[in-house]
Amino acid sequence: MNLRAPAAPTSSFPTSPEPPLAPPRTLDLRGRRLVLDRPRVMGILNLTPDSFWDGGRYNQRDLALARAETLAEEGADLLDLGAMSTRPGAAIPPEAEELSRLLPALDAIRSRVNLPLTVDTYRPAVARAAADRGADGLNDVTALRESDALAKIAAETGLAIVLMHMRGTPATMQENTHYDDLIGEVRNFLAGVAVRARAAGVPADRIAIDPGIGFGKSAAGNLLILRHIADFRGLGYPVLVGASRKSFIGKFLGLEPEERLEGSLAAAVAAVLGGAEILRVHDVRATVRAVRLAALIRDAGGDPAAADRA
Repeated sequence: MNLRAPAAPTSSFPTSPEPPLAPPRTLDLRGRRLVLDRPRVMGILNLTPDSFWDGGRYNQRDLALARAETLAEEGADLLDLGAMSTRPGAAIPPEAEELSRLLPALDAIRSRVNLPLTVDTYRPAVARAAADRGADGLNDVTALRESDALAKIAAETGLAIVLMHMRGTPATMQENTHYDDLIGEVRNFLAGVAVRARAAGVPADRIAIDPGIGFGKSAAGNLLILRHIADFRGLGYPVLVGASRKSFIGKFLGLEPEERLEGSLAAAVAAVLGGAEILRVHDVRATVRAVRLAALIRDAGGDPAAADRA
């Protein structure tokens, strides 16, 4: 009979010192540096009558201002103003109508809310007007598909720019959601369009990327993107994820938009665990709390100062 004690298990943890931590990335929003040392929450403010979740709630100047102030009080780090719905099948309003929705609200919010403001548009004239009225960044869901005009405006004015992957247009994007290699194709697209933005004069620290949850992807594809956020983070730019109350949550949980808070929080937590730095959300207060704890779990045992920053 062999009575020898079993060999002591070997540790799976490294015995050599940890390499020095890299400094957190930043996003320069027209001179306002957003340090991405913790998950940052971008509050959504739709100024439209037809957005899928909050369309018509804030499409008047005073309502928009009150909502912006509420989002700031709830802990938003920046706000994203949109005057054109990009929900699946959405109609495109005339440029003049987009401007008439956007500019009064932007003026009011800029004068009262001390947060960086981005504008969700892909029209050069709207981008230029927003820059002239004090916007700090652009959120381009087409990622310069039409031309490099938005990148040139960002370069000239100091605006940051978010480049998002979308197949097709809002009216057509869900007609073909098949990819041979979803993660690779989206990653390569974002890498290429970021190169174009830089060639147009936008510095790297004024570029963020968004893999485009819900924009030309199947419900299962959206889950795959959330599972592989680290692949996009490897491109070197801050990663923004917008999954808030989207239809893939409803598909898997059988819920209408007004019932999708918990699913939205689960998606935000998954994104943060994968390394996403910015979450674009409708429900700011709940998301701030959820991703704060998610980041602490993600970073436990690493940076000793992480808990203090959170």
